[in-house]
Amino acid sequence: MAERWQHEVVHYEVREQVAWLTIDRPEARNALNQAVREGLWDGARRFVADDSAAVLVLTGTGDTAFCAGGDLKEMAATGLQVPPVDWIPQFGRNITVDKPTIAAVNGVAYAGGFALAQMCDLCVAAQHARFAISEMKVGRGAPWAAPLAWMIPPRVALEILLTAEPLSAERAREVGLVNQVVATADLAYHAQALGRTIASNAPLSVRAAKKMVYEVAEAVRGPEAFALAERIWEPVYLSEDAQEGPRSFAEKRPPRWRGR
Repeated sequence: MAERWQHEVVHYEVREQVAWLTIDRPEARNALNQAVREGLWDGARRFVADDSAAVLVLTGTGDTAFCAGGDLKEMAATGLQVPPVDWIPQFGRNITVDKPTIAAVNGVAYAGGFALAQMCDLCVAAQHARFAISEMKVGRGAPWAAPLAWMIPPRVALEILLTAEPLSAERAREVGLVNQVVATADLAYHAQALGRTIASNAPLSVRAAKKMVYEVAEAVRGPEAFALAERIWEPVYLSEDAQEGPRSFAEKRPPRWRGR
């Protein structure tokens, strides 16, 4: 019997040792409002403690968006400045997840959605999926993108960050952000198959392999990567422009940047 758990807008289900954590807010492109963030935290903690689940697949409902990022209307209403480190679960940063994780990207993965896909160990993307760090379009920050410095070539990372333009699923695969690009209708099948393959292997070996890759990467990039990134982005978050971006989105008008 598969274990099921349902939050207001996030669902958790285990199928053949593969846990599926699904953002279910398609009317808002699965954007990260408070309810979604709380549901992701609850689901991540459940997976960590769930002995019946060997692998996690993170995805979104529908075929439009995996997650379009933070809810800009909510951010405009609350005047969010520097997001706390625990704003969303970030695997390996603010929550320890020893078991493997897979992002099944079923549409756009922008801003915070890009962060969710990036934090997973593996990524399977539908053919129409798109990836973007779009914070530059709304005057916000992306300190969570620090791992891009070792995940992909620096010039590709800079292109993604500076242009804020989306990458196609195939381009994301070419640069190493995505493992597999599959037909949209087959996304769940391929993600489940990948999860089952991993779950069939020796669990201690799987966890040691994951630990080795991340600890070697950590040794190369140093333990201060996120702290440094937070310091660099803090003045941006505290700027007038950081409030103007979400406000202009909520008011449905172009932003008026002041550079301060």
